[in-house]
Amino acid sequence: MSRRKIRLSKISLLHYYKLLFRSALFIICTVLYILSKLNNNPHPFSEIQERPAILGFIWIVFTFEMILRFFPSRLESMGCQKQFKKNFVNPKTYKSTPDVRKSTFAVALSWLLLNGIIGLLYYIGFIDKGILILISLFYSVCDMICILFFCPFQTWFMKNKCCGSCRIYNWDYAMMCTPLIFIPDVFTWSLLLIALLLLIFWETLYHLHPERFHEETNDTLSCRNCEEKLCQHKKCLRHL
Repeated sequence: MSRRKIRLSKISLLHYYKLLFRSALFIICTVLYILSKLNNNPHPFSEIQERPAILGFIWIVFTFEMILRFFPSRLESMGCQKQFKKNFVNPKTYKSTPDVRKSTFAVALSWLLLNGIIGLLYYIGFIDKGILILISLFYSVCDMICILFFCPFQTWFMKNKCCGSCRIYNWDYAMMCTPLIFIPDVFTWSLLLIALLLLIFWETLYHLHPERFHEETNDTLSCRNCEEKLCQHKKCLRHL
């Protein structure tokens, strides 16, 4: 019996590179945070604050990634590129756009509740600014895990078939930057601002052109036109 080999697309490979990069970044910052605590430094994350190059590097990388999302790009997944007119193809048979308002609201509410608890823990002094930054970096790692392996939002809330048809794909950076709202700093708030602008851009286009965002109304998102084939890779991993 012949076994078919599933080759990862360039975009899927890029996701793996991002996972490795973000994981390394999270581990490095975690080590620096622990060193800061062991040295009894009065300011959390002082080991990083004394190395502005690290903060600058983090800011440049994530700012570049977010700005890239505002424009059509071959370096990005169709899941976050479907809002552009060039990626819209009318299906042969007309179907209405599915109603995902309840599931979208459920995701937003659960995310706000989770980060509201984190914010409360910060204000009562249970966690500090360093932990908030680490949580944000941890979210960035989880973002890649959701794309490559398992997404709780897809499975438990949205029930969408794959990332390509995900209604909230471009919410990722706003979610990643949510903990930064509690840290008033040029680095943190500028990242949060760009993330919110990206979210507004996405939501505006969704409400203007909802047909671009769903497989039922955009033939580009159909399985036969998918070039990533990431869902096949996920199925193989589940079998293992």
